[in-house]
Amino acid sequence: MSGFTRAEVCAVAVAEAFRGDGEILASSFGTVPAIGARLAKRTFEPDLLMTDGIAFLVANPAPVSGPATEEPVVEGWLPFRAVFDLLWSGRRHVVMVASQIDRFGNHNFACIGDHARPKAQLLGMRGAPGNTISHRTSYWVPNHSPQTFVPKVDCVSGVGTDRAAALGPQASRFHDLRRVISNLGVFDFATPDRSMRLVSVHPGVTVEEVVAATGFPLAVPASVPAASSRARNSAMSRDLPAPASPTRLTTWARPPCIRPNAATS
Repeated sequence: MSGFTRAEVCAVAVAEAFRGDGEILASSFGTVPAIGARLAKRTFEPDLLMTDGIAFLVANPAPVSGPATEEPVVEGWLPFRAVFDLLWSGRRHVVMVASQIDRFGNHNFACIGDHARPKAQLLGMRGAPGNTISHRTSYWVPNHSPQTFVPKVDCVSGVGTDRAAALGPQASRFHDLRRVISNLGVFDFATPDRSMRLVSVHPGVTVEEVVAATGFPLAVPASVPAASSRARNSAMSRDLPAPASPTRLTTWARPPCIRPNAATS
C-alpha cells in the first residue's frame, strides 16, 4: 500500500457512500466517517448539508481535529429541535458505528450478551431504530472480525432488511441500508434476499481474508474489485480544495420546522 494508508482508503469509501445524495443532512459518528463526510462535501457532493455542531449549516465544516483555518460560511439555520424534521422526512444520511452486524444488516451498539444481564454495556439504542426506518443509513466497522460480523446480533439497535420487510410497509418504505464499510472492504445489500454482499476489498486485502473474518455466509460475486482508482487517487490527495462560496442559501435557511410549501408570513 504505497502512498496512502488503510485509514485514508476507508475514509474515501465512506465519502463514496454519500455520492449522489444531494441536498440532505449528512451525519457521521467516529473519526473515519467524519473525515469521509467532509471529503464528500469538499469534492464531489457540495450540496450535502453539514452542521457546525451547534445550530448552523456550514459550507466549510471544521476539521475533525486541530483548529479551524477559515471562518465558517453559514448556509442555513438548523437548531436541534428542527433536526427531527429532516430525520422523519427521510432527508438525512447517517453513518453509524456498528459493534455487531449480521448478514441482513441488523445492527447492535447497545450491549454485548443477554440484554437483561449484558457482559458489556455499550451506547444503548440511541436513535438507531428510528434512523434505520426513516432515512438512509450506512455503517462503519473499524475492526472486521467474526465477533463484529456475527450470525445473530445480541440486541437489535438498527433494523436490518429482513426485519424491515417483516414489519411491513410502514417500516420498509424508507428503509435504505446504503453501505457497510469496514477496515477490510465495502459491502452492500444488493442481492435477491437483501443479504450482505461484498462490493470491493481494500488494497492489500484478499477476498479470502474477508470471508474468513466474517461470521456468516457472505454473498461474493465472481469478480470482486479492489478499491477503485478514483478512491486510491482521492486517498493520496491529503489537501482538500476549498469549497466555492455558496451562491444560494439552502431551503433550510428558514426554520426547518416550517415546510417549504407551508404558508409563511
